[in-house]
Order: sequence, then structure tokens, then C-alpha cells
Amino acid sequence: MDDAGLTAGLLPLPDLLSSRIDTASNAAANAATGSPSPAADSGAEDGTEDGDPHYLDHRNRLRRRFLDRGADALEDYELLEMVLFAASPRRDVKPLAKLLIRTFGDLWGVVNAPPERLRGLKAEGVSLGTDNAVATVRIVGAAALRALQQRVIDRPVLASWQALIDYCAAAMAHEPTEQFRLLFLDRKNKLIADEVQQRGTIDHTPVYPREVVKRALELSAAAVILVHNHPSGDPTPSRADVEMTKEIVRAGNAIGLVVHDHLVIGKGGRHTSFKAQRLL
Repeated sequence: MDDAGLTAGLLPLPDLLSSRIDTASNAAANAATGSPSPAADSGAEDGTEDGDPHYLDHRNRLRRRFLDRGADALEDYELLEMVLFAASPRRDVKPLAKLLIRTFGDLWGVVNAPPERLRGLKAEGVSLGTDNAVATVRIVGAAALRALQQRVIDRPVLASWQALIDYCAAAMAHEPTEQFRLLFLDRKNKLIADEVQQRGTIDHTPVYPREVVKRALELSAAAVILVHNHPSGDPTPSRADVEMTKEIVRAGNAIGLVVHDHLVIGKGGRHTSFKAQRLL
């Protein structure tokens, strides 16, 4: 190849130097002003392409719809998206929100899911991989449950029975194992203590009547409501449930402790009242 062919594709040396000087000057100016260079603007956080800010418009629309029309205007996964905004401020969280709903069944199941089951769940590059992300989801469930509890604590529960049912269902319906809860009342039937006495397996919880009576004496309680859940979702009392209740009633009678009811909490808002079923 001759010299003419060798140099045909090259800029003259003065033009080449000028081009490189301009490129360096532009890069320095961008660095000083915080503006990204074209190369740096092609990607986003965690190496994924986030250059298209479509999710930002989506977030603004969700917020506006929520503020203008309330929660009923949003699907469950959209409400969950708004929770996840704080956990992942620069990513599209819709796929993760939908995955969480599918995994845990409903919104309440998500915000009350065990941390170890939430941690690491991932959809399209967005995950609950940090303590901050997991806590962001869990705090919603904790706050809602606290609010429900405050509707019944230190109040006459027999006069606000539905609020009590709602609270027990929220606290226990999604538990993966059986839980035995004691609601202690004073002489005016105000709820003075809400305690989980035992946690068991998927279909059994050991309950000791003497422990129920002992705790009632410590609290100077006049009455108690027994509550336990069936993780299967079916609130039908078992024979063991009935026999255990009778034992607690007998133990309570010995010290003047009244057993007002025994509630069995299932899923989907279902529950059984021993008193209503004349099992008490």
C-alpha cells in the first residue's frame, strides 16, 4: 500500500489534535457541572438500563390517583408499588410488587410475611436484598396491626366485638403455625392484656390450663377470651380444641375466672365462636 492509501482515512494532524482537545474540554466541563457524558448516560443503577424514565411518570400517576381518589382507586399491587418506592427509588418496582402478591396471596400476607421469606425475592433486577427493603415492607403490616389493636385495648371488648374479631384475624390468620392467644379482661370487660401464650406446629399448640390461670392471677383479670388460629384456613374446632377449652373453663372456675369465649381464626375472614356454636 502506498503512502496516499495509508493516510486516506486519517485526519490531518492539526485537526486531530483540535478534536481531542475539544473532547477533553467537554468532559471536564461536564464533570464540573455534574452533567453526565453521553457514554455515562446510557446505563443506570446496578448496571441496568434505566435511561428511559417511564417509571417516574408511572409513580407520579399512582400518587395523584391515590391522593385524588383514595386507596380504592388502586389495585393491591399498585398500593404495594407505592410502599416499594422508598425501598427502590430509581427502579421500576411493579414486577416485584406483582411477584410478592403472587407469592404471599394478598397484600396483608405480604406486609406480614416473615423477614426471611421476604429477603432476596427478586423480579426483573429489583430485589428485597437489604434490611432496609425488608423493613420498608414489614413496617406497613406492623403499623396496621398496632392501629387495629388500639381499637380494642383498654376498651370494653364485648361492646366492640367486631373490632376484636378484625384484630384477631389480622394478627393470626396468616400465621404459618398455630398460635394460642389470651385476651385478659378486667371486671368491666376492658381488655387489659393481649398475650401469645404458646406457639405450636401447623396443626397443634400445647396449652396448659394452669399457666392460663396463673397469668390471670398475676394480672388480677376477671375474665379471659381464648383465641387460636388454624393455618389450614378452616376454623372448624377439633375435638382436641373442645376438650382443651373445657379444661381451661374448669381451672378458671376454681378461681372465679370467667371464660367468655374461644375464637378459632381461619383464613378469608372466617372464624368460629365457641359461644355462638354453644360449645362453651
